[in-house]
Amino acid sequence: MKSVLVLAALILGGVFITAFQAEGLKPQEKSTAMGEKNGNLHQATFAGGCFWCVESDFEKVDGVVAVISGYTGGQTEDPTYEQVSGGHTGHAEAVQILYDPARITYRQLLDVFWRHVDPTDAGGQFVDRGSQYRSAIFYHDAQQERLARESKEKLQQSGRFNKPIVTPIVKFERFYPAEDYHQDYYKKNALRYKFYRMHSGRDRFLKKAWPHDPVTAGAGEYLRPDEKALKQRLTPLQYRVTRQNATEPPFNNAYWNNKKKGIYVDIASGEPLFSSRDKFDSGTGWPSFTRPLEPANVVELDDRSLFVTRTEVRSKHGDSHLGHVFDDGPLPTGRRYCINSASLRFIPREELESQGYGKYSSLFE
Repeated sequence: MKSVLVLAALILGGVFITAFQAEGLKPQEKSTAMGEKNGNLHQATFAGGCFWCVESDFEKVDGVVAVISGYTGGQTEDPTYEQVSGGHTGHAEAVQILYDPARITYRQLLDVFWRHVDPTDAGGQFVDRGSQYRSAIFYHDAQQERLARESKEKLQQSGRFNKPIVTPIVKFERFYPAEDYHQDYYKKNALRYKFYRMHSGRDRFLKKAWPHDPVTAGAGEYLRPDEKALKQRLTPLQYRVTRQNATEPPFNNAYWNNKKKGIYVDIASGEPLFSSRDKFDSGTGWPSFTRPLEPANVVELDDRSLFVTRTEVRSKHGDSHLGHVFDDGPLPTGRRYCINSASLRFIPREELESQGYGKYSSLFE
């Protein structure tokens, strides 16, 4: 089905490019030693349907160092894409992730995974049907298995889905990297990828399944007050920005030029979002950051409200509209989180302990 949609994209775009002509190529190394722990980096393996989409989703997560598309879970050695997509190898399209556990935990990666798949579908994912497109968690050790089973049970008990969570949790055996043309497909073939994703049904399902509500897994103490309380607590501008997706004026807001040391939390829920250590002057007139302080508290969603696709940023537990993220930021991430001051509350470093955020004090020592 992916090939059909990709071909349609080429025809509609008036572009003729021979698709999938490099079938015998192997991927260049996107990182060293993806098959094992590399220094302080750890590994995770997930299947979630089309690996173009899963790779794209995970590569946007802070703390993820590398993501490679490939095949796992079957019997055929060194399979090709044609063999796997034919459904006769037992393998599933999957991704292998190299991540920094000091920046993101395996539990947080599981949260990302659940938010990007249909865990109730045992027959494939979205438009792609067959076991080769099944969702699955492949654990690498006993701790990953325990965390995965706890996470699955918590999602089942949350009642978010009215059908059973059927995503299997199985022991990782061996991963076969996919052909080179599949790696970073969403970057190298942006037109075809966007056409495929738009028509795959993935994003429509995810927006319906996760309609800006706090994620059940790990919501902790950060909860969004009810609408009545928000209207009483927030200024009219703060309410319009956080609840109605408005945008405040540039250069005329609380934090665009704030140079004090501290952290920024959600104005509604209090969940930690950004740090002054990652703040920079983007020249736009809005607070800009290279990365979130807590990646698990930041949700990225497609926004087509202005007839172009942008990436909206919302808080996970407070469900506040924060702003947008762009890929034109400085190193080390190359990203620019352009955030409304009206969505934030700044906590100076000297007040972190007294306001209950003491664990972040060490960032400014």
